[in-house]
Amino acid sequence: MLSVQHVSGGYSGEAVVKDVSFEVKKGELFGILGPNGSGKTTLLKMLSGILPIQQGEIYIGGNRLKSYSPKQLAQKVAVLSQHSTGAFSYTVKETVSLGRYAHQKGLFQTWSQADETVVQRVMKQIGVSSFQDKNIQELSGGEKQRVFLAQALAQEPEILLLDEPTNHLDLSYQKELLDLLKQWTTQNGLTVISIFHDLNLAGLYCDRLLLLEKGIIKINHIPNEVLREETIRAVYKTNIQKHPHPKVAAPQMVLLPEMNRTVPSIEINESMLHQSAEFICLKSPIPLRTMSSGVIGAGTGWQHTFVNRHVHKDYDCSNHRSEMAAFLLTNGFEPSETVGMMTAVILEDVVYDLYKADGFSVFAVVTAGVGNAVDASKSELHTLGMVPGTINTWIFVNGELSEEAFIQSIMTATEAKVKAVNELKVIDQVTGTMATGTSTDSILIAATQTGRELDYAGTITPLGKLISKAVYQCTIEAIQKSRKRKSS
Repeated sequence: MLSVQHVSGGYSGEAVVKDVSFEVKKGELFGILGPNGSGKTTLLKMLSGILPIQQGEIYIGGNRLKSYSPKQLAQKVAVLSQHSTGAFSYTVKETVSLGRYAHQKGLFQTWSQADETVVQRVMKQIGVSSFQDKNIQELSGGEKQRVFLAQALAQEPEILLLDEPTNHLDLSYQKELLDLLKQWTTQNGLTVISIFHDLNLAGLYCDRLLLLEKGIIKINHIPNEVLREETIRAVYKTNIQKHPHPKVAAPQMVLLPEMNRTVPSIEINESMLHQSAEFICLKSPIPLRTMSSGVIGAGTGWQHTFVNRHVHKDYDCSNHRSEMAAFLLTNGFEPSETVGMMTAVILEDVVYDLYKADGFSVFAVVTAGVGNAVDASKSELHTLGMVPGTINTWIFVNGELSEEAFIQSIMTATEAKVKAVNELKVIDQVTGTMATGTSTDSILIAATQTGRELDYAGTITPLGKLISKAVYQCTIEAIQKSRKRKSS
């Protein structure tokens, strides 16, 4: 569809873009990235024919860009630029109709039925037909941008060029516009080439990305390759970290601010633990980085408060998350900053202890009962029943964990828990075999992210050894306390 071969160009004879070559296929959404002054807008102007090429060639549909007349080029390429509020006072329909100029014939550019059909169809598809008689000056910024998109699409182009189309639009309009563009590429085969300043939007919507640095291509590849931490750090000269999007297979980047504040070095220990018959609570003076399977606060996040709530063994609720959130609010806890768990264990039987090593420590808190014990290898013999978990494990690490260490901490803690259950000969009452845990066990790993860096938490690493010891010993003691209560 579009082929750029060894193109250089700029202003007043000075090459801003230097020896750039790339190709864009039909139906692609192709993003152009780069810091200010990297040549993004200059390149887009050369693609649109506004700025002459100093060297190289641009081909559209196999023909040289220079071979097209302005009107012929307008039938192939449309441009959606950043529009200002100083547009003429046309109606929406009149504004969209300007896009038909390239297809009108004759000296007086007469309006045809074909023009009317295209304009009405595009306005309907873009969602502006309902206010086509409104003055464009009466519209919001997002509505105007949709109108100008409809105008560009009314040209029926094969290629649409955009210069930062989401600039000055609020979040909902950004999503709406890019959803429309993605829809047109997939359903209508439109080729879209757009400049992006927002790396996350580019990573989310584009099929491929081209990254410019000082007028030269740094990389031209799929988003996951272009949006690498080391590449973005080098080109944009800023500290950034890459994370996967939680719902879509797309890379996302987060800024790491250089904050001039010192995070206090603290030790999470029993002095922060508060206990009643209704719940056990630990409040941290700083937010802790967490990974958990709690009813509230599941997944990864930053949390201040940790609650293990006692519920009756017959607890049943159609929406346990909402009920738990209401419980937290009633007791003065903010659900968005809390990891909340439930247990049928009598909370007096909680076991906790602080385990220290060289430069870091682990504070473990365990509640454990085995009334609903399950052998994971034979779990298919059980029927599904949402019974409150009876082995809840909290691991607070006074140290800085890597992402890998968080995951390994859960693995190591689980192995230690299974060993404790096995050693105490806990039986799965359904299968008659040795249990590995209970049907709804929950776990929390929380780290202060201060102090010693701990990259690994496998069973033979320093952190893994401490977690293994803490979970094993606390689980053994907690189950023994629970058994003793039941037998008395």
